[in-house]
Amino acid sequence: MTVSNSEYLHKILLSPVYEAAVKTDLVKMERLSEEFGNQIFLKREDQQPVKSFKLRGAYNRISQLSQEQLDAGVIAASAGNHAQGVAYSAKRKGIKAVIVMPETTPEIKIEAVRNFGGEWVEVVLHGTNFDAASKYSRELAAKQGYTLIPPFDDPDVIAGQGTIAREMLEQQPDIDTLFVAVGGGGLISGIAVFLKQLKPDIKIIAVESDESACLQAALQAGKPVELPSVGIFADGVAVKLIGEEPFRLCQQYVDEVITVNSDEICAAIKDIFDDTRVIAEPAGALSVAAIRKYLQANPGVKNHQIGGILCGANINFHTLRYVSERCELGEQKEVVFATQLPEKTGAFRQFCSLLGGRAITEFNYRYANPKQAHVFVGLKLREGRKEFERITQTLTAQHYPVSDLSDNEMAKLHVRYMVGGRPIGLKNERIYSFQFPEHPGALMTFLDTLGERWDITLFHYRNHGAADGLVLVGFDIPPASQGDFDQHLEQLGYLFVEQTDNPAYKFFLSDIEG
Repeated sequence: MTVSNSEYLHKILLSPVYEAAVKTDLVKMERLSEEFGNQIFLKREDQQPVKSFKLRGAYNRISQLSQEQLDAGVIAASAGNHAQGVAYSAKRKGIKAVIVMPETTPEIKIEAVRNFGGEWVEVVLHGTNFDAASKYSRELAAKQGYTLIPPFDDPDVIAGQGTIAREMLEQQPDIDTLFVAVGGGGLISGIAVFLKQLKPDIKIIAVESDESACLQAALQAGKPVELPSVGIFADGVAVKLIGEEPFRLCQQYVDEVITVNSDEICAAIKDIFDDTRVIAEPAGALSVAAIRKYLQANPGVKNHQIGGILCGANINFHTLRYVSERCELGEQKEVVFATQLPEKTGAFRQFCSLLGGRAITEFNYRYANPKQAHVFVGLKLREGRKEFERITQTLTAQHYPVSDLSDNEMAKLHVRYMVGGRPIGLKNERIYSFQFPEHPGALMTFLDTLGERWDITLFHYRNHGAADGLVLVGFDIPPASQGDFDQHLEQLGYLFVEQTDNPAYKFFLSDIEG
């Protein structure tokens, strides 16, 4: 259903969201403002009862239902903040809500939904991914007469999220640039349709994870297009296909799209913590990640009134170790690289002296042959990437070849923990990275599908608190059986990427004589 722009204003201004939601603070980020010479403000949607903005859209949508629809109950498919928003709204309205979640959903999220909804909520676990859960929710809605509460592609949901813009305009009417995270598009479309009608000169910048940039893809194609896959770190915005109605509004009102990577998101989580002592979830920190990236790329932008939205703080505690590990890379205060040291007395001392007293954060050494050793190095930076360019020139001039691994995900996720082992004479090794669903039996499914035809030569597993685990696997695959192996991978159904040509693998883990 298409709603006129003026009708959106009407819906937002008259929305009853404050029966359940609260008017959240708009706080100045003092440290970030001083660093970049601008006034930077953060909208604290972590202050909502469910710790995210999703409550606004869910409650507004439910509030528009007829009494007959309320009596029949509502249903939603979600493993995240939307589920909690619907559960809380149902409890406030005193109506039944069914929340369909994948069987792989962590128990902590299931319990959160049950706690927010109490006796009014029934949690149904179905399928091993969101698509299966979503399909089943639609089947239940048709069969049982429930009203489906969509997460973003609905005018009333969009209008509910748009109440954030109404508050921000009251709290800081001089904001001239606003950064907004994008998943399915409900948040940014609600905010943009309100602000652009009342303040046409405001710049609205959409922010996406570079692993789930569905708005950017849609704008390039001129229509919503489904991404083949999405990343798992910023799971709150991990949406393959932007909504039809959000896309229509974004086409009309969004001025620019910026994508950020996982390291930049981790740096933003730290920025938010430094200024507010609040720990944002990865998706909740997207706007601040983009603010830092935008201002670094445009140093002439000064004395502006800039806004961002902390759209959620439902972070898995175990994700923090990954955030801490990666934030300085995102801030460009650390670099990781590979180099070679000659196997001779004093080589390590000479190498360190060339670094000019800079702090080494990591040093992984592996004997390669009688003439040289390979090392994985982490180094603190004082002046960002330009400083590393000078270091590279210095090391190269002294015959220490440098391979920058700061943007190499396989190196950062796996190889840095594996420096220390090389096969000898293993000519047919192929390396693949996988996303494993975090549920019992995932490994056995993997092994059963591949059978016993190909020997596993390497296996490294990493979990950073997400719904999927990250796995690096090596196989001994004779060339004649590569076609059969590829067919087995397709049957498996897990996301995978071949990494055999990855320089980090070649440098530290491949056959030394290969």
